Amino acid sequence: MENPVKITALAITLNEAHNIEGYLKSLWFADEIVIVDSFSSDDTAALASKHEKVTVYQRTFDNFSAQKNFAISKATNDWVTFFDLDEEVTPELANEIVEKFKNPKAIAYFVKRDFYFMGKRIKYSGLQNDYIIRFFNKNHCQYNANLVHETLEADGRTENLKNSLPHHTYKSFDDYTAKMHQYSALQAQMLYKKGKKPNNYHFLFRPFYRFWNQFIFRLGILDGKEGFILAYVSAFSVFKRYVNLWLLYRKID
Repeated sequence: MENPVKITALAITLNEAHNIEGYLKSLWFADEIVIVDSFSSDDTAALASKHEKVTVYQRTFDNFSAQKNFAISKATNDWVTFFDLDEEVTPELANEIVEKFKNPKAIAYFVKRDFYFMGKRIKYSGLQNDYIIRFFNKNHCQYNANLVHETLEADGRTENLKNSLPHHTYKSFDDYTAKMHQYSALQAQMLYKKGKKPNNYHFLFRPFYRFWNQFIFRLGILDGKEGFILAYVSAFSVFKRYVNLWLLYRKID
């Protein structure tokens, strides 16, 4: 029987074999699922391809915005979802999306993300109001040119969905810090293209400010040891961003 809900679910992947089956199952409401894989070294692409309504494209990763806009270009339906593999699409959220699809009053819908780190729900640390667009009409939305921390720009009315989205970003400490290192490298490239040059202010003050702003002013201290670790890693990622930028100018790998 043909699915009356014409929604395309989009995702970009890299080595997500441990998540892919559960993720695809949570997208039961989608008419089609498009996966853009960055040549995973595990079974991500093979496992996804076994599902009838899944189409897998493999594309060399250059940056997050380009990868996601490429995925959008492959959607055959106007309405799409774009969840990350470490986000949990709950049945309640899925049902709300289906209901909104029947009579949409906006061209894009924000979802509040609940951040989980080291098995703990993080309620503060600047993550109290983490809203992100996850359901939208592709004809009115496109990711900006940011290499990292990309933002979906919506040309029209937006609304918030009622149900939240659990975000399980932590697999291991090494995995989490590796992700921060990748973000730092991409942010450095963005600054380099803008002609921004690092100085002592960036090396000394910016990481110091990031830690205390996140841990004290954004109430990370109320998240306990996990809040301290998040603030510390965040501060170090700022330091590494400017080290990477300095290395770009020095032409050093």
